[in-house]
Amino acid sequence: MHRTLIIEDDRQVAEVTRGFVDRHPEFSVVGVAGTASGAVGAIASLHVELVLLDMQLPDGLGLDVLRAVRARGYRGEVVALTAARDVDTVREARRLGIRHYLVKPFTMKTLHERMDEVAAALQHSADAQELDQGSVDKLMTGAVPVRSEREPKTLALVADALEKRAEGASAAVIGEELGLSRVSARRHLERLVEDGRASVTPAYGKAGRPEMVYSSTQVG
Repeated sequence: MHRTLIIEDDRQVAEVTRGFVDRHPEFSVVGVAGTASGAVGAIASLHVELVLLDMQLPDGLGLDVLRAVRARGYRGEVVALTAARDVDTVREARRLGIRHYLVKPFTMKTLHERMDEVAAALQHSADAQELDQGSVDKLMTGAVPVRSEREPKTLALVADALEKRAEGASAAVIGEELGLSRVSARRHLERLVEDGRASVTPAYGKAGRPEMVYSSTQVG
């Protein structure tokens, strides 16, 4: 379980967020802080892997918290949960290593999608031994490089499953067929796209975000 700290001054929002996190199978809440000063201390003492960070706190800004803990060596994942939408705040958050930025109010589904991506990044960091230049470049731009020893075989299974579906398939479909998580299936499918062995297009028709459909370029 990945240790998670919620930094939120509104107790009701903090409890709702805790409930969302507790429903994710790979994360557990180990603390809640409602002030900037309390947040800095909690991050240092609780050894957390993920921080859900409010940008507006009673005694300071979330960005100030992040600057302080980065200076002290914290390199964990951070998801910004905030009502702040100004460009300068988003840019500074990005500069400080925040790759995920959720505007309040958000749904459990949306938060879980970000947490899935964080879990994948944490797993890859744990598996990583030595990176080539391409993997370093991908990591620095926010992409998650494929590094696990098991992945070449899994990649072949994903490619084979996709080749059998002339109409294409989503990451969820391929994942269910092969017993992979949606995040893992999508990561392998994106690798196939990068290698020129697959293409991806958005499929519209339902409310909300379009579903991405992958098609093998090796079919036929």
